[in-house]
Amino acid sequence: MIDLKILQKSPDLIKEEVKKRGYKIDVDAIIKLDEDRRELITRIDSLRAEKNRVSELIPKLKDQEKVVMIEEMKKVSQELKDLEPRLKETEDFLFEEMSKLPNFTHESVPVGPDSSSNVVHSTWGKKPEFDFRPRSHVELGEMLDLVDNERGARTSGARFAYLKKEAVLMEFALVNYTFNILLKKGFVPVVPPVLVKKEAMYGTGFLPAEETEYYSVKFDGLYLVGTAEVPLCSLHMGEIFSASSLPLRYAGFSSCFRREAGSYGKDLGGIFRVHQFDKVEMFIFCKEEDSWEEYELLHITMEEIMQGLGFHYRVMNMCTGDIGAPNAKKYDLEVWFPFQQNYRELVSCSNDTDFQARRLNIRYKENGRTKFVHTMNSTACAIGRTLIAIFENYQQEDGTIIIPDVLKPYLGGKEKIPFLPR
Repeated sequence: MIDLKILQKSPDLIKEEVKKRGYKIDVDAIIKLDEDRRELITRIDSLRAEKNRVSELIPKLKDQEKVVMIEEMKKVSQELKDLEPRLKETEDFLFEEMSKLPNFTHESVPVGPDSSSNVVHSTWGKKPEFDFRPRSHVELGEMLDLVDNERGARTSGARFAYLKKEAVLMEFALVNYTFNILLKKGFVPVVPPVLVKKEAMYGTGFLPAEETEYYSVKFDGLYLVGTAEVPLCSLHMGEIFSASSLPLRYAGFSSCFRREAGSYGKDLGGIFRVHQFDKVEMFIFCKEEDSWEEYELLHITMEEIMQGLGFHYRVMNMCTGDIGAPNAKKYDLEVWFPFQQNYRELVSCSNDTDFQARRLNIRYKENGRTKFVHTMNSTACAIGRTLIAIFENYQQEDGTIIIPDVLKPYLGGKEKIPFLPR
């Protein structure tokens, strides 16, 4: 949610942002709604003041004057009765329309309509070289019996899978490896709820913009989260911090659920783009003046985790047409997939400034002033995608998979997959 004062004082800034993002939003219509709201408030306040004034005056009047005045007050009461619901309806509609407006992008974000305008920010490592034809993660998963897509589809439908054997142990090794890095940086570990109220989905900016992407539990009014960002951000909804308690850094592990509507034809098959997956998410609440410094911490940590796994990757500075409505800036880290000879996003890192905090009313006090906190998030490790990146980048000609050095301590020193009895 953006500041209403900006709509009132600098509407051209909002129009410019809407245009940069390629959104079709009638900003002038929203301005008119706000003007109507303010006119209604002025009229209602005037009527209430008149009613209060007359209420004090009536006992002092003569009988005939009282009768006349009471009749006048009946008209005032009726007008109030008519106007108050109109104000509520106008405020609700204004709130709904304001909710569609995106955050203001940072000046470093490239302007463009879609992913073709994203810019390479940096690269790391070298592409792995093979003297054999590299297999896809799908082929490796089936060959080593690590992933069962067929039975997953039979049980739950398309884009579900069973993770098995060493892949399961690798998942927990990745979680432990990631948490060990994050704990040293002051992140508090959290396992959050994965079912949340609509207020949490709305407050983090995923509703109404992306409603078709998420599963809802109709009879309970709850949503399955697509990222731990939602419950982590909502952890402090409605709270006011002391400035000295910030920043707060959290690391949340959760299962995540997405419908992936409209994504068919855009994935790698297997477990790259599925309806259910596990993820470790970083989340920070901080003061306004620390926002970009804390965001850089997320960025550096995201890269540190991927560098430890030895992947060749590039970091993309995402353009205005390819970031979410809450994002002021977003980096995608794309890892090289040898079979496809292409880069694919593994993790991302976003700064949402005060956009989410305004919707969830999360603030802090400093020097007698109350301000909205800034929030930011980053995937620390998307488990499924990281597993398949390991499969493809560490595969051997005989079909075995070397285990990255950083994960070996969590797997009893095992060197490669398979290591369980077959």
